[in-house]
Amino acid sequence: MSQIITRSEQFSTLFPSAPAFRLKQIEKALFEPNANGWENISTLPKEMRDTLIKDVPWISSTLFHMFKNQRGDTYKAVLKTPDGKFFETVLMANKREQWTICVSSQIGCAMKCTFCATGTMGLTRSLTSDEIVDQYRFWKNFLKENPDLAQRISNVVFMGMGEPLANYDNVKSAVTTWLEQTDLGPTRITVSSVGILPLLEKILTDPTWPHVRIAISLHSANLERRKEIVPTTAPDFLNKLADWSNLYAKTLGNRRHYITYEYTLLNEVNDTEEHAEELADYILTTGSSKINVIPYNPVAGKSFQRSQDDRIKKFKSILRERGINVTQRRTMGDDIAAACGQLVAQQNM
Repeated sequence: MSQIITRSEQFSTLFPSAPAFRLKQIEKALFEPNANGWENISTLPKEMRDTLIKDVPWISSTLFHMFKNQRGDTYKAVLKTPDGKFFETVLMANKREQWTICVSSQIGCAMKCTFCATGTMGLTRSLTSDEIVDQYRFWKNFLKENPDLAQRISNVVFMGMGEPLANYDNVKSAVTTWLEQTDLGPTRITVSSVGILPLLEKILTDPTWPHVRIAISLHSANLERRKEIVPTTAPDFLNKLADWSNLYAKTLGNRRHYITYEYTLLNEVNDTEEHAEELADYILTTGSSKINVIPYNPVAGKSFQRSQDDRIKKFKSILRERGINVTQRRTMGDDIAAACGQLVAQQNM
């Protein structure tokens, strides 16, 4: 498989003698609201623009197919990469009457979560920083082409295809670019991980890691049960995660920076009253945090069932009685397979 070359690498090759500020001009120009291509970037010399038009794509991935749900509040795009691979990204209306984008960090995923459609793909490759960054740019352009829709993207969540921390450097680079070039603040970006402990620990000691929110896909507070749900669970994971979370709270945490534990409710698997008590016992040993329960979204070929509403309500009430902050994920886009756990792109399209 040939390596995908990023824009900055292409720029260095095409213009080896160009001053550093030219690359910064290009990075800024990519986010100009009225720019549709290199020809619009008047800050660059004409010869440079002509070379960029000829040799460097304006956006790294192109639209292959667009889906819109019945309510009109969720859109899913299947994007095609320069090497002919496919991945998905989602635009969702949020409570602010603005938009949240759910971005992918990899094509497929190697974490093998048993309820997740993406895990059935295996891992094809990680996305480049450009391919991650340009999911934001793709949706901004989509909104510009649909002026009847709200125009602001206020939040980004790494909850699409892939394990973000397994693509650490490219995710970090993409987030840094958004923080520099858009109006997104660090508390409006969430990186969701299944919990790769060495990389979680790296966050605490990496001075260049952007101070965005972290979410951990937990799904069970019992180690053996979690291994059944997430087969890649490390030995002694829960104890080590609790230790890490307390260190995170001490070194990086504050009122707006806390750990969110994501918990997909699977009927009769991890949603009983005993499971809720077990989860409460565990969460109370961790640093400043909250629980986000996620009703299961059906995936073809999976035997799991969605928990009934009364079971979800009881599960949340038990946690709240123990003094734990609990929220519930809104199900959006399940009619176009765009909801949590449903993203999957066939690579032979």
